[in-house]
Amino acid sequence: MAIAKAERLMNLALCLLGTRRPLSKRELRESIEAYLEAGSDDSFNRMFERDKDDLRELGLVIETVDNLDGETGYLARRDSNRLPAITLDAEEAAALGLAAKVWQQARLAGAASGALQKLRAAGLPEDVDPYGAHSALEPRIPVHEAAFEPLMLACRDRRPVVFDYRKANAAQPEPRHVEPWALECWRGHWYLAGWDRDRRAERVFRLSRITGKVRSRSGRYTVPVPDVVTVRETVASWAGETADRSARIRLRSDAGYPLRAKATAVRELGDGWDELEIPYGHGLDAWLVEFGPDVVVLEPAELRADVVDRLRAVAKG
Repeated sequence: MAIAKAERLMNLALCLLGTRRPLSKRELRESIEAYLEAGSDDSFNRMFERDKDDLRELGLVIETVDNLDGETGYLARRDSNRLPAITLDAEEAAALGLAAKVWQQARLAGAASGALQKLRAAGLPEDVDPYGAHSALEPRIPVHEAAFEPLMLACRDRRPVVFDYRKANAAQPEPRHVEPWALECWRGHWYLAGWDRDRRAERVFRLSRITGKVRSRSGRYTVPVPDVVTVRETVASWAGETADRSARIRLRSDAGYPLRAKATAVRELGDGWDELEIPYGHGLDAWLVEFGPDVVVLEPAELRADVVDRLRAVAKG
């Protein structure tokens, strides 16, 4: 919709909502600058009828009153156009509050704060934690990464991007040309799913491994965006969530809580170490590397070798 028309419709709606008595076409024409500039009566009449139909299509209830001093009058009663009261149960309020928290460190933090205040006015009590019962699943949704906002906008606008990305086992970052599809948070980390143009395949990227700025590129997407983007499922497979084998690791007693959460068995070893049995699947080595010296792989031997190779590659860098 053109800006001029949108402004004209807004002015007409305000006039109809703000009056206590029906207004005639003549009065509306004299009150709205765009109608004064319409030219002939025929041009104004056509414009007014189109605008009135557009407002009704948008949901505004406009009443027509006949025989008002020989003219037809129009008004939009506030009680007929008032939105129904917002009612939220505890889970809905907590979910919307949690969504607002996504922006707590982004450029839209002010808007999110205002939205959260409206949520409280609509039914979220002051003493209710916005995370609610979901805190055990996702205690916080931080947005520390500078890449979050440009990637969010790129996903929304369907714009290709370029960024430098460092894989877990790589010493140096390398450029990636991506058609971004969706952003999702999993266990406190943000991930981007999209089409990697260089590898001609779907890929998932962890935002904390993006270095430098995200640069937008012109042009359209080369592949269609799937109806369902499985970000969490992909990341879960990296972490061995879909594994059918087990691995034994040593873990410092005060570290590695995500590993402890998925352990099938834990045994205290003393001297500040525990032994854990965890599911083992593709990508577990990359996840274990992130815990650095707090983790020692005991078995299987192939997993231990993969972790050692990754750590050596990082050390060389």
